[in-house]
Amino acid sequence: MARQPLREYRAKRDFSRTQEPAGRVSAGEGTRFVVHKHQATADHYDLRLELGGVLKSWAVPKGPSLNPADKRLAVQTEDHPLEYIDFEGVIPEGEYGGGPMIVWDAGTWAPMDDAEKGLAAGGLKFRLAGEKLHGGWMLVRLKPRKGEKRTNWLLFKEHDPSADPERDILAERPESVK
Repeated sequence: MARQPLREYRAKRDFSRTQEPAGRVSAGEGTRFVVHKHQATADHYDLRLELGGVLKSWAVPKGPSLNPADKRLAVQTEDHPLEYIDFEGVIPEGEYGGGPMIVWDAGTWAPMDDAEKGLAAGGLKFRLAGEKLHGGWMLVRLKPRKGEKRTNWLLFKEHDPSADPERDILAERPESVK
């Protein structure tokens, strides 16, 4: 059966009710990333990395931290279309992910090794060059627990010059970068 990268994304949304883009899979390989701040049923941040013509996505309940000691849960979600990188707005109540969403940070990213292999193996090291987030980061897949339906990862900052255990970037910079 052929892989349909945006099938799950589209199945969860009624595009006659939401302004979210239906999108398409791109043939190009870009290097953009976005972090959305999403006030839905549970407020969270969404990390999205452009890879394989889509945005690979993780919901990060507590948001990214500049403190390398902070290991943040990152729940892998469905791939999103590239057009989602600029999406800001209010997803209507009653729709999947209903609530306001802003582009909290955006920029470019670079894997430190082969990204596809890293994701498959459960460890992805990468660098961010955003307006708020910079330097090295790591996603590490957790061993699934019995009955878990989602794939859980940990997101954390590497020890580098942009790490700062004293700063709360989420409180300091709550605004949209748009």
